[in-house]
Amino acid sequence: MSAARPRGLRTAFIAAVAAVTVALTGCASHEVNGAPEAETAAPRVPLTSLPILDDPHSYVGESTATLTDASIVPVLQDPAQSLPATVTSHDTDGEHQVTVADTSRVIAIDISGTIAATVWGLGFGDSLVGRDQSTTFPEAAHLPLVTGGGHAVNAEAIIALAPSLIITDGTVGPRDVIEQLRDVGITVVTLDRDPSLHGAAQLARDVAAVYGAPEAGELLADHIDADIDTTLDEIAEIAPEQGLRTLFLYLRGGSGIYYLLGESSGASDLIKGLGAIDLAEELGWGEAHPLTDEAIVAADPELILVMTNGLESVGGVDGLLASKPVFGLTAAGKNRRFVDMSDGQVLSFGPRTAEVLDALARAIYAPDAS
Repeated sequence: MSAARPRGLRTAFIAAVAAVTVALTGCASHEVNGAPEAETAAPRVPLTSLPILDDPHSYVGESTATLTDASIVPVLQDPAQSLPATVTSHDTDGEHQVTVADTSRVIAIDISGTIAATVWGLGFGDSLVGRDQSTTFPEAAHLPLVTGGGHAVNAEAIIALAPSLIITDGTVGPRDVIEQLRDVGITVVTLDRDPSLHGAAQLARDVAAVYGAPEAGELLADHIDADIDTTLDEIAEIAPEQGLRTLFLYLRGGSGIYYLLGESSGASDLIKGLGAIDLAEELGWGEAHPLTDEAIVAADPELILVMTNGLESVGGVDGLLASKPVFGLTAAGKNRRFVDMSDGQVLSFGPRTAEVLDALARAIYAPDAS
């Protein structure tokens, strides 16, 4: 394994600033724009103050990226609303104007749990009455599930919850189920979501518009962008000049699904944000690409990102290398360089985007940090 290297005066300065900040704020909960922040057991150590690998290219071993705190702190409590609100719904048959008059009972569903997280981040969490299987932040754990295997929408489960509004983005379905929900009189808004780092800020504005609360949307968007920019700056300080050649692998062993994720999933933006080289982009894969031995050999990744449940479904790193020996021919396979992260977090571009980047950067560049 590679040795760690000191980070010099800049690291010392950032650490000193962090120490002063902690001394001023302490560990008690406080308010941000009227919303109580969750208590934290320990201050966040900046990425630049961690024992960074001297040579991430030669590190041996897998690691897991974990959020320090999976909770989502709303930027406001009970933001002001102006209803009815008229917004554009981006449906499969074109754009339609939809008037939202009631946000008292909301179901926010998408493939990554991002819309529900954004609703909570805006301060409208109390309006949620159901959740999709990717909505895993602790504040939503008590909500009943309305999606099942393959992120299929359960119309009966949704109707039973009597929602006044459904917010989605076209990533869950089937389409006829969504249409069925419209037919029974439920207002449905389909957002045009950009799965990217800074697309999270626009999603905050779009969800806020549905709630008739544009000011809350701007506040959350500014918060998201500022946190992302700060984290990207820190990652730029610790990432090697020659980025790690990286792939994002989507695995579902029980179903025999093995895909390499491309730009459309947001994996490309995430990889580049980590200071790494996105091999899917390099090879021209915009969409998800079925895993083939030829594709893996051509890519020859040094690092492979995976979802935690997906990796577990194939028996972990050992199971993957045994079932797909071609990975053993790559630098990532030889060094067992796999980094996994929770399915409901890693590609959820929402209020926790900066935290996801931070967690992945720690797992990649400082895997031995306690």
